[in-house]
Amino acid sequence: MTKLLAFVIAALMVVHIIRPLGLPGLKRRADFWKIGLAAVAAVVLTVAIRPGG
Repeated sequence: MTKLLAFVIAALMVVHIIRPLGLPGLKRRADFWKIGLAAVAAVVLTVAIRPGG
């Protein structure tokens, strides 16, 4: 599942560089890094709320 999620995030970044997605905050090609930052934040949040360890 982790590899699939990483692939989807990378694909979104590549697609955004080719043609901006047009979502709020993602209007320019140079905003592709925001997708990666959101992905890292989601992984950190997931690890933080995961019970046990």
